[in-house]
Amino acid sequence: MAVTPVGNPYVESSDLVANYPGASEALAERIDIVGVNPFANAAARDAAIPNPVQGQMCSLNDDNKGYRYDGSAWILFSGAGNANFSNAATGTYSSGSDSFKYITFTGSNDLIVTQAGFADILVIGGGGGGGASYGAGGAGGYLAVSNAYFSESTHTVFIGAGGNGAISNSIYLSGANGTSSRIGPYYGVAGGAGAGNAAGAGNTSRGFSGGSGGGGGAETYATGGAGTSGQGNSGGTAASAGGGGGGGANAVGGNASTSLGAAGGAGLSSSLTGTSVTRAGGGGGGSGSAGSAGAGGSGGGGSGTNNNTTGGAGTVNTGGGGGGGGNASAFGGNGGAGGSGVIIVRVRTN
Repeated sequence: MAVTPVGNPYVESSDLVANYPGASEALAERIDIVGVNPFANAAARDAAIPNPVQGQMCSLNDDNKGYRYDGSAWILFSGAGNANFSNAATGTYSSGSDSFKYITFTGSNDLIVTQAGFADILVIGGGGGGGASYGAGGAGGYLAVSNAYFSESTHTVFIGAGGNGAISNSIYLSGANGTSSRIGPYYGVAGGAGAGNAAGAGNTSRGFSGGSGGGGGAETYATGGAGTSGQGNSGGTAASAGGGGGGGANAVGGNASTSLGAAGGAGLSSSLTGTSVTRAGGGGGGSGSAGSAGAGGSGGGGSGTNNNTTGGAGTVNTGGGGGGGGNASAFGGNGGAGGSGVIIVRVRTN
């Protein structure tokens, strides 16, 4: 009798007939160990397998799930239920008959999953920075996923930074894009930067693309940047002496009119923490001295400004876009910085 490379026995042509029963029994015992044998429930399994060995597998008909013995306990490996993590929970709450715990990551860290299964997640990228006359930054990408699967492992969490606002130093600079946030395969795309205007050599008056797009800069009626499908919206169009609003998770950035900065697009609300919170609002466009600047979008968008003052910053850990800088003379005010991103993971505990 011979065995395969992984240890399964079989009868060779040279074996005697008398060896067949032994080979058959060895193969059956091997299947008991490596096969996914079905049982009515855990009690029936434990009665049939009083001394399981590491690597042995089975399925249970009462819950339609598969289990593997890890040397000390039967561990779920398919038909997964709720995930669990060993990190200290940020909070717990109940909603009707359901109980939850959640963790909010405001900085890069690890999520330690001790039981494979499903979780609800919110991933928001860093917001884009505002331009120095006048475009506003777009919000970081907003990704909400129900029943995201996590294996039993340590998962790296990266929180994206907000993009820097433009510094007004002899040319009409654009802001900087934010940085994407990530957990496992799930990304919140970085927010697009707001534009300056066309007078600066090497700069663009068009808003930058991102999770949500940045607003266009003034003077040339430039368009806003595009948003990412499923995560955000485009930025607004500029007008003479008025910057386009940054796109938000729930709405496009506003279009400017002469000397008036446009409002940022609204963000979206989430109740993963048990309380509804709105995040990922776009920044408001800046304006000239004679006009009013745009308000930041709900959900952390920074407000635009006028009279050579610095645009408002996006709120930290919302992914809000930075406001556009105002302009009265020379090269205008600085753009506001984008807000950093955030990741929330929620699991059911009952």
